[in-house]
Amino acid sequence: MQSLSRYDRQTRLPGIGQPGQDRIRQSRVAVLGCGALGTVAADILARAGVGALRLIDRDVVEWTNLQRQSLYYESDAAAGRAKAEVAAERLSQANSSVDYQPMVTDVNANNITTVLAEIDLVIDATDNFNVRFLLNDFSLRYQIPWVHGGCVGTTGQVMFFTGLGKPCFRCLVPEPPPASAIATCDTAGVLGSATHAVASLQATEAIKWITGNRDAIRTGVWSLDFWHNRSREIAIPEALSASCLACGRGELTFLDATDGHASDSTKILCGRDSVQIGAPAGRTADLITLARSWHDLGTVQTTKFFIRLTLPEELTITVFRDGRTLIDGTNDVGRAKSIHARYVGN
Repeated sequence: MQSLSRYDRQTRLPGIGQPGQDRIRQSRVAVLGCGALGTVAADILARAGVGALRLIDRDVVEWTNLQRQSLYYESDAAAGRAKAEVAAERLSQANSSVDYQPMVTDVNANNITTVLAEIDLVIDATDNFNVRFLLNDFSLRYQIPWVHGGCVGTTGQVMFFTGLGKPCFRCLVPEPPPASAIATCDTAGVLGSATHAVASLQATEAIKWITGNRDAIRTGVWSLDFWHNRSREIAIPEALSASCLACGRGELTFLDATDGHASDSTKILCGRDSVQIGAPAGRTADLITLARSWHDLGTVQTTKFFIRLTLPEELTITVFRDGRTLIDGTNDVGRAKSIHARYVGN
């Protein structure tokens, strides 16, 4: 039997109380990305008692994740388990009253409306600028608030977007920067404590919004350097929205996949010897039939979210239920496509 005092220390806060706790219990939050930021933010929100927590991630647990992604264990990396599945499993042990909704999928313009359906607020825990721009468009169209967070090296930033524009994310960053200009955890490293701090700030801003404490939310970009002990808040002038393509002109080109912003279905994954091949439009994978066809080819691992074939030549093929395929063991797109055609089909 659960103790009635589970949320006692939270309801004692003047800004929350029982009315705020009731709002938290009725809220439906999506965590977009179950990595360093997502695992911490999800843990805080689950323990706070949100009604539903949708955990969205396309990837599996790797050994390099364990340094900072706090919901995962060595056994998860060894088995290559789906992050969203593991996160839901672990969080349910912390608070079983939450409705956990794990989704192992690659968010894109074709599915984001379905993936984020009936959600009240989104935590941005992705490490992908294109997905952030897509989320920004979705937020503006459906007026769904979201909390941006980013962390690389020893620095991070947080900003809350209401979904009403003035400003929106595109006021801050008008176009996705070139890949060569972006430092990533794979190239620059990342301090685990920094990711925990940024995610904690994201969760705090989310709780402020959910409980109705809108005036307490920061209105600028909160930028932090944890190593050099620096912090500043950068205001985004409302006037920027007048020239903003998204919230100023209403051109939601990422959501509508126009102007060349539709994401390529095949991509080399940054910092990994892997190629992702997107799902055919309108099709999902028949995992049972595919697993049978692989029976004599190598070691086959089957879960409810994906199947994986490990071949003798140090190649691993993972096919997800949404139709995506990861080819591990090469970063040659041409070779990856040939392997996909041979073992998965067209």
